[in-house]
Amino acid sequence: MTLSRTLGLAWRFSLREMRGGLSGFLIFLTCIALGVAAIGGVNSVARSITTGVANEGQTLLGGDIRFQLIHRQATDAEYTFLDSFGPLAQNANMRSMARLEDGSDQTLVEVKAVDGNYPLYGSLQTTPSLDLDGLFGQQDGAWGAVAPQLLFDRLGIDLGTRLRLGGEVFELRAVIDAEPDLVSDGFGFAPRLMVSLDGLTASGLVQPGSLVEYAYKIRLPEGAGEGAIQRIRDRAAAEFPESGWSIRSRTNAAPALSANIERFSQFLTLVGLTSLVVGGVGVANAVRAYLEGKRGVIATFKSLGASGAFVFIVYLVQILMIAAVGIVIGLVLAALMPFAASAALAGVLPVPAEASIYWDALGMGALFGVLVTLAFAILPLGRARDVPATALFREMGFESSGMPRLVYVAAAMLIALALAGLAIWFSTDRRIATIFIVATAAAFLVLRVVASLVQALARRSPRVRSTALRLAIGNIHRPGALTPSVVLSLGLGLTLLVTLALVDGNLRNQIGGSLAERAPNFFFVDIQNSEIEDFSRLVEGLAPGGKLVEVPMLRGRVMALNGIDVQKIEVPPEGRWVLRGDRGITYARNIPENSTLSEGAWWPADYDGEPLVSFAAEEGGEIGLKLGDTITVNVLGRNITARIANFRNVEWESMGINFVMVFSPNTFAGAPHAWLATLLDQGASAEQEARILNEVTRTFPAVTTVRVKDALDIVNQIVGQLATAIRAAAAVALIASILVLSGALAAGNRARVHDAVVLKMLGATRTTLIGAFTIEYLLIGLATATFALAAGGVAAWFVVARIMNLPASFLPEVAATTVVVALVLTVGFGLLGTWRVLGHKAAPVLRNL
Repeated sequence: MTLSRTLGLAWRFSLREMRGGLSGFLIFLTCIALGVAAIGGVNSVARSITTGVANEGQTLLGGDIRFQLIHRQATDAEYTFLDSFGPLAQNANMRSMARLEDGSDQTLVEVKAVDGNYPLYGSLQTTPSLDLDGLFGQQDGAWGAVAPQLLFDRLGIDLGTRLRLGGEVFELRAVIDAEPDLVSDGFGFAPRLMVSLDGLTASGLVQPGSLVEYAYKIRLPEGAGEGAIQRIRDRAAAEFPESGWSIRSRTNAAPALSANIERFSQFLTLVGLTSLVVGGVGVANAVRAYLEGKRGVIATFKSLGASGAFVFIVYLVQILMIAAVGIVIGLVLAALMPFAASAALAGVLPVPAEASIYWDALGMGALFGVLVTLAFAILPLGRARDVPATALFREMGFESSGMPRLVYVAAAMLIALALAGLAIWFSTDRRIATIFIVATAAAFLVLRVVASLVQALARRSPRVRSTALRLAIGNIHRPGALTPSVVLSLGLGLTLLVTLALVDGNLRNQIGGSLAERAPNFFFVDIQNSEIEDFSRLVEGLAPGGKLVEVPMLRGRVMALNGIDVQKIEVPPEGRWVLRGDRGITYARNIPENSTLSEGAWWPADYDGEPLVSFAAEEGGEIGLKLGDTITVNVLGRNITARIANFRNVEWESMGINFVMVFSPNTFAGAPHAWLATLLDQGASAEQEARILNEVTRTFPAVTTVRVKDALDIVNQIVGQLATAIRAAAAVALIASILVLSGALAAGNRARVHDAVVLKMLGATRTTLIGAFTIEYLLIGLATATFALAAGGVAAWFVVARIMNLPASFLPEVAATTVVVALVLTVGFGLLGTWRVLGHKAAPVLRNL
């Protein structure tokens, strides 16, 4: 028979057998649909958001191209150059303290000062709606200002209230409803306060060394494409090589938002893939149970001369047809997710999600669905291929047939490797994806070992007198036992949940507990050289028992490593943040606190040679730096090249003053700069902290005071929101585990019916059987929960200690919750299925034995 005729005949037989419907495949369908929907939907939502960012790039950026400088405004030559390309809007951003006019209260604000051309794209929407002069102009001795409702709520004030910003008075004239370019300015810990550039200048906040970011946004002529933007970039680099400005175009309006969306979607994709792999266990169970029910048909095929390959093709076609139904259901759900997300996230994200059907994301989900189906269906299909007709007619199942042929094992392994390779290939951070895939595969293999160990222990356990316990132990290790299926299905989901719960718990403990205890009470920013001595006397007088640490601080941008432009250097994802944007830098004669030398030597206190720099060891290793390398940093419009003299281990978790780069003092001799200070006073009460905050703000209006506890509270809220979203995503894997568990128990009911009927005929009561099944499920659940605690604990330790560089601890409450969940799921679902088993009449079953 030719191959085409064999395939045609197999197709006809497959269609005929499918007339019986999809009975027994509901778990199969649900698992596939759930995994495909998760993968396709998450990537579709991510694409919808990034597409929305791209389509609104001009509005989000505030122009077609933006030039940003730190510490300084553009020179006349630079301004003329920028102004030559089209309408130019300028704004300045800085943090400062806004206080009520009577000095009774104050708060940290993100000040944004704009000029008369703001905004070039979009519109500033306020209540009431006023023109720029009405919003920001000077009237009755006060400059105008606008702010979001958050600032009004935080200070308990209304429209018309006057605030002091620096040395000037500002009147709040409107509430900001929508700020078009908000997202391009990045995340802020404080509410916005928008004023005019003239008002900011009058306030006296901008002084030499002040931490101010100046942005210059250009509106290009209509029709100017990416080529025109690139030409402007090239001219800027050629004509002003030491400007140090950061350039961003409309195609990259919100890089931080886009990067975070990519990372989060990658994580959710991997979680979805985990749920799909968990569902793969359900696929294997469903295929095995389906083939068990088709023993008579398979035996008839073989008795009539059908080859094993023909039988394999017939049932592979059927499995793929059923998988196609599940994949289509999943794709429909995934296609609807961007539309649902667009409505749900309208008030959360600062950009509109572009709801559409993203075929590449859906194709990824479908591809993963097909590969998982094949990877888990081939082995049971291959085992059925080689079972002789005589064994099938004697009601001998597939469990005794041993391993399938090597070709089927090899095919399953190749498909699994292809699945892992594609998951890594599609990831933005392939290192993290590789770790995740390897950990999942290892957990899968270890769970198989755990199941085998549980069965081996049960097989070798001493004989007990309790009938129920003896039956339970026998059920754990007998041929066709549910132990492997239950351990596999429940173990992966619980391990993932334990890992995420432990990571979340450790982060919360660090932020709300030990980190808050070690962290300083205040950070003080923008202390001027002329004020540093008076500032020190004031703070030391207000907190005589506290520890005040002061260091000089500038901002600089890394331009080159060993003379090579950083834009042309391929840096691993974990080290890119050091080279992206501006970094805080300092100089010091001695090794800073919270740092220890790991390599190299510190410079002498009176050193006066070539500029040297000390680099953080971990970050330097991630970038690939070594002793003797050079790094070029642009500070105040001047490129400075320094040689790496040593590397330091930095205790970032101390929340003290730490820098990636510390330069020798002679590097910035004569450069204008401000000071950064911290105050640590563990004995200070809330009233004392309030007094310190009030006195510093009143005496030094230009100094920005950040209360660390307030910042940690905001971070804790963000971590809580992320943890909720992550746990909700991880619940998909747990739902898949529950579905697979249900399918495994349902697949084992046929054997349980036989066992129950025979045992009842021998005198066993229903109470004895229920007790036996309950103990069996309890023992399997405890074994699974123990593994989940061990594996999840190790995974969480790796994430917290190795990736986040924070102290990691095991949380007993997580352990208790996991054990309870495991036992409730195994015992609950097991007994639900068993209750029906115990109700079967004996006669119909005995006639078929």
